[in-house]
Amino acid sequence: MTEVTPKEIAQFRSQLAEDSKAMEVLDLIEDCEGDLEDAAMTLAIRAGQEPEIANSEWLAALARKWRAVICQQEFRDDLLNGSVQGMMEQLKTTPAFPHILATPVLMYVLKQGVKNFCEPLDEVTTPKT
Repeated sequence: MTEVTPKEIAQFRSQLAEDSKAMEVLDLIEDCEGDLEDAAMTLAIRAGQEPEIANSEWLAALARKWRAVICQQEFRDDLLNGSVQGMMEQLKTTPAFPHILATPVLMYVLKQGVKNFCEPLDEVTTPKT
């Protein structure tokens, strides 16, 4: 289980204050006592998806599916500094990405550590010397 603290939720709220959908998602995460997987599963069902694997595995799998987008260098520095606004906008303009899940996915990535999360992609895309 990946849990976020009230402080981490507050940090997201301060960055995404203009985004009413993100505020609703953060309310749900609070209602789930910070349990990202539980909140993401609820959101996925609301979005018409039918997750068939355990909550903890499902959120991780969704984040990995979008690793190439999330780990783009132009957004990575922002994420490393805890800023999510640019990446949120990018995910919202990605047609195939389930927009309602952007907030829990980014919270999950930050909890995993951006460098750790992006490392498998870097190993594939960085030429060996």
